[in-house]
Amino acid sequence: MKQKRGYRRGYPVAILAGLEDDRAVLWKVFSNVVKPEKTLRLDGTRNDPKTVYNFHESIVNALRPTLKEGVRSIILASPTRTDYAQRFIDHIRGHHAWLVQGPNKAIFSEATGSAGTQSEVAELTKTPMFHQLISDTTSEETENLIDMLEKRLNTSNQDTVVLYSLKETEDLILGPQKSGRPKPEYLMLTDKYLSDSCEKNRIHRLMQIAINRNVKTRIVDAESTAGQRLTQLGGMVCFAQLE
Repeated sequence: MKQKRGYRRGYPVAILAGLEDDRAVLWKVFSNVVKPEKTLRLDGTRNDPKTVYNFHESIVNALRPTLKEGVRSIILASPTRTDYAQRFIDHIRGHHAWLVQGPNKAIFSEATGSAGTQSEVAELTKTPMFHQLISDTTSEETENLIDMLEKRLNTSNQDTVVLYSLKETEDLILGPQKSGRPKPEYLMLTDKYLSDSCEKNRIHRLMQIAINRNVKTRIVDAESTAGQRLTQLGGMVCFAQLE
């Protein structure tokens, strides 16, 4: 998963957080590469509860932008014989329950190994264990999204809007944001829908503007259970809510 010159990064898949003794290094995992996102230093020692609390809070705050974009699969990597990942998850459950509860929750998984440097990440991402972890975590996340979508499809609530065409979705997301119009919440499409489309630039523009307007976006593996359901619906779905 090393980046090469001229090699397209693909689409966002997950967040990898390397939890080390004195720092946390966040990486954004794309379908083709892994790119460094942010390094957070531990300002003190792990023996000080207040220091660790503040450190964990800084990690949560650093995760927020990517979570808001719609990527909610998080892999926590920590060296062998450490409990850094578990302690962070305990912090999440104790202080940020919204992250692990509800239909829009994030999915956390643990990996054993260091992810503090580019070379360590390169080694970690080569392992079958990591690829299986990514597959399992993202599958659970996207199945949650499909459950959310199915509820929208089956509701009798007239305030819920589900769109299937690129034109309708563009009109909604790119149009003026004013009262009385449905507010787009999620834009989902399969990787096959994107790769097969002759309107790739148009779709990429739509997705970027959607992110800028705080619409969560997600590209889903077409071969996954969630991807197969999206394919049945045409490959792309946008759902919105009247305010």
